[in-house]
This record gives sequence, structure tokens and C-alpha cells, in this order.
Amino acid sequence: MTGAASALPRSESGLPRRWLQAAWAITPGLALSLGVVAVAQGGARLERAWFGGAWIEGVVLAILLGAAVRVMWNPGARLARGVAFSAKLPLEIAIVLLGASVSAGSIAKAGPLLFVGIVGVVIIALAASYALSRALGLSHKIATLVACGNAICGNSAIAAIAPAVGADRHEACATIGFTAVLGVAVVLALPVLGHALRLSGLAYGAIAGLTVYAVPQVLAATAPAGALATQVGAMVKLTRVMMLGPVIAVVGLANRTTAARPPLARLVPWFVVGFAGVALLRAAGAVPDIALAPIAALGNVLMLIAMAALGLSTDVRAAIGTGGKLALSAALSIALLGLLAVALVTLLGLR
Repeated sequence: MTGAASALPRSESGLPRRWLQAAWAITPGLALSLGVVAVAQGGARLERAWFGGAWIEGVVLAILLGAAVRVMWNPGARLARGVAFSAKLPLEIAIVLLGASVSAGSIAKAGPLLFVGIVGVVIIALAASYALSRALGLSHKIATLVACGNAICGNSAIAAIAPAVGADRHEACATIGFTAVLGVAVVLALPVLGHALRLSGLAYGAIAGLTVYAVPQVLAATAPAGALATQVGAMVKLTRVMMLGPVIAVVGLANRTTAARPPLARLVPWFVVGFAGVALLRAAGAVPDIALAPIAALGNVLMLIAMAALGLSTDVRAAIGTGGKLALSAALSIALLGLLAVALVTLLGLR
């Protein structure tokens, strides 16, 4: 690395050289992460070509492929800095861009009772899932990841909450792995449940939006039930997504144990402020509709890079030791969330 660095251009101020050295240091790990993303995207395209749809999303494939590479081959210190960079900054930017998907107008049309009910379900699910995970013997960090991923938005919430709670990449990747599998299972099972319960499109959409982890999965789960179910499901899901910023802020505050409290700017991550700011801009009409698709596409690419890097930086074999309890906790948490969703729909008379 010393020889490579000496070949870089010099500058009297030293700043350009430092910038080039930093870029040079992260390039190999970033390139590896991008390679995993390319393979994951290729796999998703093959799924769509063979099965008519991607049952396992690209973000899930990215982390699974990254973890598989990490099991078979340890990238080593030369790639570590670039992989760590890929797992952090792209994710934070993706969270900020996610604010553009929050449509305050669509949420307002559903009425205040449903909105209050969604917030209540998320809060109850957070507390109950955390308590359940702790009762099963999981650590505070993993219990928090399970609770937030289950109650809010799966992989995105887990990856975003991990820095706030001090969880390492092994813990985050293990939790994401189990929730990813459960997310696919819920997408497959929900249409069967909706048919068995004879749910209306409104009720089914609300239940799907409350239980399914990712926005694309909500669309996949609600499509068989018609346009109304899809619209309601997306609206409910986006309400859950909107709670990601406040939950990160609360978790960050709750996990500060030092006597001297740092400034607010350090307690609340910059990307939380960015998420809220972009959401407010969208609500004010400052984000044009024509920009939403490119913003979503960029956010998806950045999330893919972050998920691939998370997989690459995680030794799956080290996480297997807590796998049984973690899997049981995640499964029971999603079942509890489903029951809460059905209870809310029944309470509001949407069935």
C-alpha cells in the first residue's frame, strides 16, 4: 500500500494527495461491493424472466451473495476500508432519499383514525417485540434490531438503527438475514390469508401495509387483491416508513449512557434530519413528481451497495451461535404484528 500511495500525485498543500489516497484506499472494497450488486441484479433479472417476478429482491440477494463470498473468502485488510465505506455512506444517503417517497397527501386521505392506529400498532409492536426478544435471551442490541425491523421497514430499519444502538455488522447482518426470509414468506402467505378471511380490498391493503417489510413487497402482496388494496397498502406502508426517523432519534437518545450529554447534532444522525427535511419538501410540493422515479432508483442502487457491503463484512458462521433464538424471535414478532394489524382493521370496521 505504501508503494501504491507513493505513486499518487503530490501537492504543496497536501490536500489533493490526501483525497487521492483516501479514494485509492476505498476503491478496491467499493469495486468488490459493486461486483456483488451486479451479480445480485443479474439474479433478480433471471428471476423475473423465469418466474415472472423477483420473489427474492435484489437487496436480499445482494446481502446473501455478499455473505456467501465472505464465508468462502476473507477479503482481508486491503479491502476492509472500502467495504466499510460502502456499508455506511451509501446507506445514509439512501435513507435521506427515502424521505421523497413519503406522501403526506396520500396519508391524509385515509383519515386520522387509521393514521393514529398505524402509529399505535408500530409503537406496540416495537415494545412487544423488544420484550419478547429479551425474554428469549437475546441481547439488548439484537432485540432492538428485531423490534425496529419488524415494526417499521425490515432491512432498511435494521441497517439504519444499528449505528444508533451500537450493533456491529455481524448482529445487523444476522438480523437482516432472518427478516429477509420472513419478508418473502409473508408475501407468499398473505394472499392466502386474505382469501380465507374474505377481506375487502381496503382491509387487505391495510393489513399488508402493516405487516410486510419492504415497499416493493407490499406491492407484490397486494397486486392480486386489486388496485384499492395496492393503494391502501402503499399508503399504510409509507406511514410506517415515515416513523423511521423519529425512532432512530429516540433509540439514539436512549442509548447514550455517558454523564455528559453531547450536543443535539451528535445525538441525532445527519441522515435523520435529511430524511425529515426531504419528506417535508415532498409534502410542500418542492419535489416535482418527475423527480420521484430517479430519486427512488438512486436510493435503491445505494441501498444495494450498502447491503452487499454488509454481507461482505460479516462472518455468517460467527452469527450462527444465536441463530435459533433470533429466528424464533423474528418469527414470533411478525406473527404478533399480523395479529395487531387484524385487530386494528376489525376495530376500525374495515373488514
